[in-house]
Amino acid sequence: MRRNEQMKLGVFLLQAGHNEGAWRDPSVPASGGVDIDHYAHLAALAEGAAFHFVFLNDSPSVRDQDHATIARVSRNDGFEPITLLSALSSRTQDIGLVASATTTYHQPYHLARMFASLDHLSRGRAGWNIVTSGHRFEAPNFGEEELPDHDERYARGREFVEVVKGLWDTWEDNAFIRDKKSGIFADTTKLHFLNHRGDYFSVRGPLNIARPPQGYPVLVQAGASDAGMRFAAELSEVVFTADPSLENGKRYYATLKEKARALGRDDDQLLVMPGIVPIVGSTKQEAYEKLERLQSYTHIDVLVGMADRLLGFVTDLRSMDLDSLVPETLPQTNFIQSRQTLLLELAAREKFTWRQLIRFVSDSHGHLMVVGTPDEIANTMVDIFDQRAADGFNVLPAIVPGGLKDFVELVVPELRRRGKFRSGYSGQTLRENLGLKQPLNRFSQVQGKERGRTTVFSG
Repeated sequence: MRRNEQMKLGVFLLQAGHNEGAWRDPSVPASGGVDIDHYAHLAALAEGAAFHFVFLNDSPSVRDQDHATIARVSRNDGFEPITLLSALSSRTQDIGLVASATTTYHQPYHLARMFASLDHLSRGRAGWNIVTSGHRFEAPNFGEEELPDHDERYARGREFVEVVKGLWDTWEDNAFIRDKKSGIFADTTKLHFLNHRGDYFSVRGPLNIARPPQGYPVLVQAGASDAGMRFAAELSEVVFTADPSLENGKRYYATLKEKARALGRDDDQLLVMPGIVPIVGSTKQEAYEKLERLQSYTHIDVLVGMADRLLGFVTDLRSMDLDSLVPETLPQTNFIQSRQTLLLELAAREKFTWRQLIRFVSDSHGHLMVVGTPDEIANTMVDIFDQRAADGFNVLPAIVPGGLKDFVELVVPELRRRGKFRSGYSGQTLRENLGLKQPLNRFSQVQGKERGRTTVFSG
């Protein structure tokens, strides 16, 4: 199918921005993580620029392992994302609302109900970033000592998503007729029981809310391990990736699309959107001065703690010579395996010392960082898009609101001048704006000629 020649854009919001020292900047609200007006302002900036969605990550834990790091980071004081996006649904009109939620420490019924509610509240703008938990300290918050094995988390996640989709289908579209004259509120010929019995879940259904306006909220995922790519090819509609290498990005893009085609999926129904951290200046020197100012705010404990975490807690950087070269291999982690691999490959390619690697991690979180003028940043994005390493980008402002404002006011016009980004919203729902098809209800397809007899689906 023909590819849309305009890129998709999301914005990944953190409390203060993606640079670990950003919260200390005078322009950043210190309590932004729990300030609805702060997030509403950021969403308004993105919506005014016709971004496709705002994206929020999540972990049901404090991610850092020692007080020296916890004392100096701002990310442990923030809203739960579905709650926040539910509030933002009433303060926005068009922009999509994508929340992360784990399949490891939720139950399918809970998330099916919450995302259906968000989709109704926003009139069809919800998206679910499906995560399988990759952070060390989540397990003890749910009565476990360790996370389940990496591949087992994905196996559970796959079944979890299928159950959630089944629950969203348990009421057909327009099942709730709400006819006051007849006294009939729901047409029960359009009601179905899931009766799922699987390896991980037993779920009867039905859901106690109407089918989401989009059929299903848009399904987003961020995984690049072998298990993550299989999951994405099978179930995801938007894939959030991290890789600063154009050649690696092209390989990932081609491989993922090929895997999806082998499963009968169309290329334009699986969108690859790598992260990009733009540092924008009127000159390159000004852009680097902005980065250096942010770097000056970041304590070494934060640098080391974050690098240890993204490498999967298989190192103890506080005991290492930070000016020694990063080794080519480390013990495999049971946490975020793809990020560990990416960072080690990058360090080997660039011949990084530990000190250089931990600075890179703090500045970019492992994503592509572009420091330069609006023209330079736009050129980089267009080149990646045109070379088919991306269908669009998830923009990670280093600091908010300033970094997002710079991108909206300076880079977006350059993308539009090149004909690579839209000037407004064309659809009512997130699916429509992303060019994604609305999924058919599995039960209404089966019922077809059998209306009046309840179908039981066993997942």
